[in-house]
Amino acid sequence: MIVDPAYEPREGLTHRDADWSGLRVLVVGLGLSGFAAADALAERGARVTAVSPDVTDVITERAEVLRILGVDVRLGPQHAQAPEPATQLVVTSPGVPPHDPLLLAAAADAIPVWGEVELAWRMRAREGAAPWLTVTGTNGKTTTVTMLASILRSAGLRATSAGNVGTPILEAVLHPQPYDVLAVELSSFQLHWQRSVSAVASAVLNVAPDHLDWHGSYAEYLRAKGRIYDNTHIACVYNVDDVQTEQLVLEAEVVEGCRAVGFTTGIPAPSMLGVVDGVLADRAFVEQRHHAAAELCTVADLGGGDAGPVAPHYLANAVAAAALARAYGVGPLSVRDGLRAFRPAPHRATHVAEAGGVRWVNDSKATNPHAAAAALRSFDSVVWIAGGLLKGADVAVLVEEVATRLRGVILLGRDRAQIADALARHAPDVPVLDVPETDTGVMDLVVALAARLAREGDVVLLAPAAASMDMFVNYAARGDAFEEAVRRHLRAGGGPR
Repeated sequence: MIVDPAYEPREGLTHRDADWSGLRVLVVGLGLSGFAAADALAERGARVTAVSPDVTDVITERAEVLRILGVDVRLGPQHAQAPEPATQLVVTSPGVPPHDPLLLAAAADAIPVWGEVELAWRMRAREGAAPWLTVTGTNGKTTTVTMLASILRSAGLRATSAGNVGTPILEAVLHPQPYDVLAVELSSFQLHWQRSVSAVASAVLNVAPDHLDWHGSYAEYLRAKGRIYDNTHIACVYNVDDVQTEQLVLEAEVVEGCRAVGFTTGIPAPSMLGVVDGVLADRAFVEQRHHAAAELCTVADLGGGDAGPVAPHYLANAVAAAALARAYGVGPLSVRDGLRAFRPAPHRATHVAEAGGVRWVNDSKATNPHAAAAALRSFDSVVWIAGGLLKGADVAVLVEEVATRLRGVILLGRDRAQIADALARHAPDVPVLDVPETDTGVMDLVVALAARLAREGDVVLLAPAAASMDMFVNYAARGDAFEEAVRRHLRAGGGPR
């Protein structure tokens, strides 16, 4: 039985002061979002059961806190099979896929399932709640949302980045000192379960196959991404250079009067933001957009400086952030000041070192082929370090596109053979070195091999096109290992041959 999305566990659960008391809720997962959900619901008198198939020291500690608050916590896989018959609502964590047996059982019993984002939207204040500006995309979400938060703060607004990055969304919504506005990053996992969010402005930065093992198909992944546009009030921001994002706007059920606003790194047409002669220009949120544009900032304002030229994908993120801010009414000077002040998070095209004419760049956050392609396009001659968990993604198109940029390739991780096969087909003359070791100390060998292949003018780029969990805790640990290995190599006097 498929649950009607409009089905409510109880009438009126649309704000934090509604009647949540006695509502029987099952919270699935005790990561940050699951813990926050159980805590918020228990505080409002719901009868909460929380289950986690995983049992770690952190989860055990969270379980003890929740038990003090009156939550029935059950740890271990045996407890994550099916909701009890009296359950009125299931709140699931983002990592739990829709085909999980527990969620399938909830659907069969007509029990509504909410994600953390749906719950957070319904936990907003009845009056005066902070508006949301929402961002999704296969790549660039975190950079764009933190850029946006920087712009909003430059406009004098109390703002933060929240959701899939920064502050957990429930924590931001329930903060004792209310925010003026929230810049919200939403993953496809989070969007799959949302039904009610109504943002002031929303953006899909780009779409490419990713997380197909979770969603089941690319069509379902696209459908989840497109949900960000539903119920948007002012502007649906899309990528002019990615026709799929515009199609998602056309398919969305928006609030009457909502506009489609494009962003591009090229020259913008009316109702778009783009770049003209090194200047970010707004032809969407100005009175005479058919004949005039507002200058927002220069490309040089984006902090390329010490890290070299501004990469095209970084520029695109800045234009998208500017579009969302302008939709909210932020003035041009605040856009400029916010983008000037912004510095990217670690592991995103991070300049590590330069020696002997060779640059070392850490883009460990490039955890899929689409992100790796964006990184590789930024440089003319690259020694590429790649490999890990491909999550069902195909790397052939990526390899074919960037083959002429490759000086050489170092492969590591579980799915490296798939990348090696693509290289053999599309870049047969490029030297490929295989690293079969799987311990985390392997980065010293990887860096030494990369240095052997690099020549003056090259960039050694860690852009794995794959997730990290086969060898590392996460992409940050992988990036840290790379940076530390580079520094050891250079301290030892290593360099290009």
